[in-house]
Amino acid sequence: MKSFSKLAFSLLLIALVAVSCKKDIADETTNEFKKVSEYDYQSIHQWNDMYAYLERYAAGFRPVGTAFSIGYIGLANYEATVSGMPDYQSIASSMPGLNIPKAFTNQEYHWPTVVNAVNYTMFSNFFNRMDPKYYSKIKALNDKLEKEYAGQVSAEVFTRSKNHGIAVASAVWDWYRTDAVGFELYNDPFKGNNWQDRVNEPGAWVPTFPGPSDGLYAQGGNCRTFVIPEEMKLCKPYKDYVGTYTENPGKGLYLQALEVLDQQTSEKAYTTKWIGEFWSDDLLDVTFSPPTRWLAIANQVFVNEKSTLETAIVTNAKLGLAIGDAGIAAWHSKFVYNLLRPETYIQEVMDPSFDTNLYNPVTQETGVTPPFPAYPSGHATFAGAASEIMSSIFGSSYSMTDRCHENRGDFLGTPRTFDSFKQMANEIAWSRVLLGVHFRCDGDEALALGNRIAKKVEELPWKK
Repeated sequence: MKSFSKLAFSLLLIALVAVSCKKDIADETTNEFKKVSEYDYQSIHQWNDMYAYLERYAAGFRPVGTAFSIGYIGLANYEATVSGMPDYQSIASSMPGLNIPKAFTNQEYHWPTVVNAVNYTMFSNFFNRMDPKYYSKIKALNDKLEKEYAGQVSAEVFTRSKNHGIAVASAVWDWYRTDAVGFELYNDPFKGNNWQDRVNEPGAWVPTFPGPSDGLYAQGGNCRTFVIPEEMKLCKPYKDYVGTYTENPGKGLYLQALEVLDQQTSEKAYTTKWIGEFWSDDLLDVTFSPPTRWLAIANQVFVNEKSTLETAIVTNAKLGLAIGDAGIAAWHSKFVYNLLRPETYIQEVMDPSFDTNLYNPVTQETGVTPPFPAYPSGHATFAGAASEIMSSIFGSSYSMTDRCHENRGDFLGTPRTFDSFKQMANEIAWSRVLLGVHFRCDGDEALALGNRIAKKVEELPWKK
């Protein structure tokens, strides 16, 4: 009997241990930590706002440096949080040479803290040469959010989350450093321009007054792309739209110049001026630049839709990659085709007194033209890419009112309402004709180029 009891006790102990082991295993494999989608968009929204503020004053950044920095920042946020998004997977394998530190398996992360650490690291690197009065705002936002987030989770989870964000951001920054052309190109954005060597080519671009005497981001097209292959960096030639360069009345480019001239010389309605100024975003110290405009638009959509953090991160990542490659492709194409601006054409061929409608309220300069070739339009390339991405996420008939420049006193920033993102993009392209800084063909091909780039971004293996 005694030995039976001993046997029974042993069997009971084994059973209890087995149950206990099963429980331990189950605990290790089914812990339900909060997913990225269970948080709201606020951490991304606040850093998008900070980017829009800083980039307004970031000399040399805009527009190509802006475009690829948005790409790297969006990518870093995505890769740092993707382990908390069950439907998504890393896209790092699509970026040769990019190695992302893995999150710990079955460990809790506070995803807003991860996002904050990513952005603090990336912003501190990209904007490190700004005036301290602007640069200090990066740390101020980081400290504010850290204080808020540290009270929401344990010290262990907070520290793990912060360290992970820093590690991923540092890996993305190290990868960016391997781009021999692109790394810190914004610190010398005028290098490598050879416009003087091409002045005898028919229709060659030359600098215009007021403005720099060299071409901005002449090397921008040689930066490493995120997604598109080398052959996609060059858009269709402008002759596909207007034929070979001509100054003959009634033909090709002359007719397009006539259309530009008409916008300046005719009496135009309030809404025409409104459209041109509303989408300008050309000028340092006045507004953010055209790539950043789409972060500001996305921020408004996040608020309208009460988006999750997951939606905000995925949107920023796709927008960033599309906008980054759009900037590189547009500037590559600009300096290959080297087409002169409407101002130069019209003054030489049609009306020597012609001036653009682009006015700088900070310097009081009138008749401003951007300092790089016309074809294709950078504004419209960014718009073509971004509108496709936004449509793919929020719908092709998404209606919204853009309040980016509401209550501005120095130009017409009155909000405008649109039935779709594509309608926005089309109006952006047309707005450049209204300002007198682009031909219609510049915008037509740019929209198509941007759309093609965005579709390549959408083809990445985002979902599992």
